[in-house]
Amino acid sequence: MVEVLDYDVVIVGSGLAGLRTAIEVKRRLGDQVSVAVVSKVQLMRSHSVAAEGGTAAVLYPEEGDSYALHAWDTIKGSDFLADQDAVWLMVKLAPEEVRLLERWGMPWSRRPDGRIAQRPFGGHSFPRACYAADKTGFFEMQTLYGKLQQYDGWDRFDEVYVTSIVVEEGEFRAVTALDLSSGEMIVFRGKAGVIATGGAGRVYRFTTYSYSATGDGLAMAMRAGIPLKDMEFIQFHPTGLVPSGILITEGARGEGGYLVNAVGERFMKRYAPEKMELAPRDVVSRAIMREIIEGRGLHDDDYGMDYVLLDLRHLGEDKLNEKLPAVREIAIKHAGIDPASEPIPVRPVAHYTMGGINTDKYYRVLNIEGKWIRGLWAVGEAAAASIHGANRLGSNSTIECLVSGRLAGAQIALFLQKNAREGAKPPSKSIVEREEKWIFDNLLGGRRDGRSIYEIREDMQSIMDKHVHVFRTREGLLEALRKLRDLRSEAERAYPEDKSRIYNTDLVAVLETRNMLDVAYTITYMALLREESRGAHYRLDYPRRDDENWLRHSLSILHGTEVITSYKPVSITTWKPVERRY
Repeated sequence: MVEVLDYDVVIVGSGLAGLRTAIEVKRRLGDQVSVAVVSKVQLMRSHSVAAEGGTAAVLYPEEGDSYALHAWDTIKGSDFLADQDAVWLMVKLAPEEVRLLERWGMPWSRRPDGRIAQRPFGGHSFPRACYAADKTGFFEMQTLYGKLQQYDGWDRFDEVYVTSIVVEEGEFRAVTALDLSSGEMIVFRGKAGVIATGGAGRVYRFTTYSYSATGDGLAMAMRAGIPLKDMEFIQFHPTGLVPSGILITEGARGEGGYLVNAVGERFMKRYAPEKMELAPRDVVSRAIMREIIEGRGLHDDDYGMDYVLLDLRHLGEDKLNEKLPAVREIAIKHAGIDPASEPIPVRPVAHYTMGGINTDKYYRVLNIEGKWIRGLWAVGEAAAASIHGANRLGSNSTIECLVSGRLAGAQIALFLQKNAREGAKPPSKSIVEREEKWIFDNLLGGRRDGRSIYEIREDMQSIMDKHVHVFRTREGLLEALRKLRDLRSEAERAYPEDKSRIYNTDLVAVLETRNMLDVAYTITYMALLREESRGAHYRLDYPRRDDENWLRHSLSILHGTEVITSYKPVSITTWKPVERRY
């Protein structure tokens, strides 16, 4: 029998954005509102703990920084695909969020005078990345979780895998979920729902993402008829540790690290002579791949991939231990290299999903016609309020998580107050029964034939690494679409070999891989349609930005093998597009 739980607010995801949303609702309404935080992992295991380098905010305008500079850097970095009204809103709220975290106990690194320290980050014209050594996300998560503990009237549901978002008659009704500890289905009904499920980086093999970042919220949104925005824009961070892909934070270059090729040359002088290693991530990633393609990279048969070197030796052991302790630890543990004495092997690595669920600047989820799906919000990396456009600047992600949670939480509080007399509308019984039948009768009770879901996942990741990477072509994207289409068909025939109910990770792998295939297919399809190069989307066959035809957001919903697409204009309020130079 399906268990039904009623809450005022149901938050799917327990990272920075999800926790910040819960806190804001509680700050405003206290114990009179009930909140469920539902996560497929244990709460403090959300991928947000992996954020390393910093959180962007204008803290010291008297020293020369300003909201306008932060907004301009973000919009220029986005290759002018960011919605400028959304960017302005974020940069104005960012300092308040940083100082709120400080008051809640965040151990920011400090200047000698005791004020919050900031370091340079790529594409920023001022050192505005607030940091806690190189473990910023971990400490932010600890701080938010500690703050949330002050409130009653909220429940955490760890290791509960959400399988669908129920939207009926243009409004949010519920989510269906599988309790991994019991193997039973739960329906979480709510007056308001929040999708805070993060990005989809695990569609690639060489990636900085944890294994939980499988794009579940994005795939579920499309199944509920909700469009995704700008999914062709996937960020590749320049410095993924070879061969594991673990992130080497941009803070390493912010503290003065150099990128060098096989002959020891600081090659960024060819690509961004003013910013050098602190150019935006898309520029640096393309530069590294150019060096490799043109034969100036290094190769090691043990690694099985080409790479360049990140040199931190000149920083000295003391500075590494103070400012970049995790980088040193990661390099020693996972590559057998001490950056105090040897350069670190790195190459571009899948790192961030610029696109996501279509929202407005207040993170209200919008349908294909641009109308709000009543009672539904998306926050953090799962959302596309178009802060980052075609390319995200480093340290703008964690601040968007905080600001989006604040904005969504405030909106939810107003929504609940305004509609206090309304109860949560239950989802249609047929929808819940269909989901239950699909999981328990079809997947767990079904046959055992079909190819291994793990082989299918590996094939998908290889396709994405090869064809939907830093450089893209029509031929490669067409081949990727054909192969992904075949894999999606194979996944329809794949069933978990484990037919038990308790902690069935085999079943979760099937559900996640189907989600990833839907997202990977959408990314590839939209990349094929966008016949230009903008930000992180670089087409070798269309190497120039085309503002006349492509200065617009893409919207996509996957139905079977058909991708329903449309476009919407970019909000340009302050700056007209110009050529990006660094």
